[in-house]
This record gives sequence, C-alpha cells and structure tokens, in this order.
Amino acid sequence: MSLKIYKGSKIYVACPSGYKSGGPELLHQLCFNLKRHLGIESEMLYFPKKLNPVHPEYASYNLPYTFQAEDDQKNILIVSEVAEALSLLPKHQNIRKGIWFMSVDFYYFSKVRKTHTFFLSRMLNWVLKQFNKLPLFDVFSSQNLDKLIKKYDYHRDKLLLLADFYMSNTYRAIKWFNDLKPMYYLSEYLHPEFLQTKVDLSQKENIVVYNPQKGISFTRKIISLARSIKFIPIFNMTRSEVIKTLKKAKVYIDFGNHPGKDRLPREAAILGCCVITGKRGSAAFFEDVPIPENYKFGDKEENIPKIIAKIKDCFENFEERYKDFEYYRKIIREEPQRFVEDLKKIFIKVV
Repeated sequence: MSLKIYKGSKIYVACPSGYKSGGPELLHQLCFNLKRHLGIESEMLYFPKKLNPVHPEYASYNLPYTFQAEDDQKNILIVSEVAEALSLLPKHQNIRKGIWFMSVDFYYFSKVRKTHTFFLSRMLNWVLKQFNKLPLFDVFSSQNLDKLIKKYDYHRDKLLLLADFYMSNTYRAIKWFNDLKPMYYLSEYLHPEFLQTKVDLSQKENIVVYNPQKGISFTRKIISLARSIKFIPIFNMTRSEVIKTLKKAKVYIDFGNHPGKDRLPREAAILGCCVITGKRGSAAFFEDVPIPENYKFGDKEENIPKIIAKIKDCFENFEERYKDFEYYRKIIREEPQRFVEDLKKIFIKVV
C-alpha cells in the first residue's frame, strides 16, 4: 500500500540544524529527490531553530527549509530513528508521520544519557575529536549495544507507535523492527562526487584505510600486529580528502558495528579498494554489504592472522582481488536509480 500525495500536499523532512554526517546527508537526498524526480513539494524541517541551519556541505542541494510544519492531514512529516528526531512526533497532531530507520544501533545509542556507564567515554571521544585526536574508546561496541537493547524494548516505545508508516535503509532493520507496519525499503546512495571520480588502479599503493570512529579496539590490535603495513585513518577529512585517500589505497577495513548501510565501505569500493569487514550489524547481511564471504571476519583475536594475510593477499594480487568486488561496485552504481524507483513505489500522487 502506497502513501497518497494529494494536491497541495507537502512533505517535511526533519534534520538537525547545522549538523554533518551520513544521516543528515541522506535526509537532504530524500528531500531533493522528492522534489526533483517526483515533483512533490518538499522542505527540510530543521531543529532546533538557529540562524544558519544549513550546513555548508548541503548548501548545494538548494532546498527550501522551515522550522515549523503545517500540521495538516494532507501533509507528511518524516523523521529519523534517533531520539531527538522522534521527540518531534508528539508535537504534531494531524500530519501523517513516518520514521526512517537509517540504522538499528543509533535508535538505541541516541538514548544514552549521563546515567549510562559509557557516557563519559563517549564525551571523552568527542573532546579528543575537537583537538583532531583519534578516539580512545569503542563506544559503539556490541557489548554496549546489548546493554541498551536490554534496557530499551522498542515494543514499549510510545513514540514509535505515533508513526503512520516506516521506512528502512537496510534489510537488517526490516528484520529487526519486523512488527512495525507498513514498512518500506528505501536505501541510500553515495554522493555523485564519489560515483563520478575516475580511478587509476596503477597508482594504487600498499595502504590500508580504516574508520577510527567504529571498531577501534579491534582495529588497533590488527595494526599492532601488522607493523610493516601502512594504515591511514579516515578522520576529520573533507569529502575531497576522503576521495584522495581512498583513490591511492588498495584496502579498506571496517570492524565497526555497521549500524546501517555504512557509506565508507561503499565509498572505498567504488574508488577501487578491496573491502574487508567484520560480521557485526548490517555487515552480517549480504543484501546490505554484498561482498564475498571470504572478505568478512568475526572480530576475534584468533582471526587477526587471517585478516593480515588477506590484506597482504590483496596487496600482492591486487588486479585479481579487485575483480572480486565487481558485483559490489555494480550495486553501488545502481543505487541512485534504485532510490528513485523505490520512492515512486512509496509515494503516489492522486488527484
């Protein structure tokens, strides 16, 4: 069953003001495609209200915005799964409401308060980032997630029940929140700058790139046992810096929690890297991370020698190993069109 868009309907896409990350970029992509490809009147709804709510990274989308939605039944408000966004739902009585699960994990981690045991670790990581220092703690560990899952049963979350429909960015979230109906699949795509960048494979170097924000505890163990290998963290970089770094690397590793359909593994693959991941979160689902199974390893110390051997194999036989990711790159290139096609299945204009 699709959602009806009437004459005069408007869709509001809620997004935190002035904030840059994968989630906000996806929210801007949603609003942009609703307007451009479906011809539906759409606006960003920024919160909280501030003087310059549009982050410079998203100014190129050139989207109209507001701080207050018109609370009318013909309109639709879409929020992400995090606590701050969900808190907008009870403030609107008549508008149709939708929740977009861009991850499973951040539904839970957004509920972290000062009373949680790892709140201090999270704050220390944030402080270090302000000084351009790598994080010390793996806050988004499976152990911390398990604690939150036990503490917060989503079946008892009254805010989730305020929604009229749900969307999911991953197959993992569809399975996890399986009793929330109706649930539509709507997955993201990479920024065009990544998709349009040309890569010269002959310029690739024996470099491993990683994301220090997630899975850092296990990644450090790999680095400590592979001192002959050069590792570069993707940290506090602009988009152009990320592209430049990935273009010269042969391997990208990611042993983080994969809360959603993470961008960095796809950015790395489309820029010619071999991708090695763990098996946590969405990485456990081939539909979300469609790479060969022999490039996925559980984050156990006993697997570290195998991971290092796989990295060296990618270095020494790069031209052949590069071909192992042709299907992954094909799927990534098709994502923008798939996004529009799925949007058209969800939102239907009626007279």
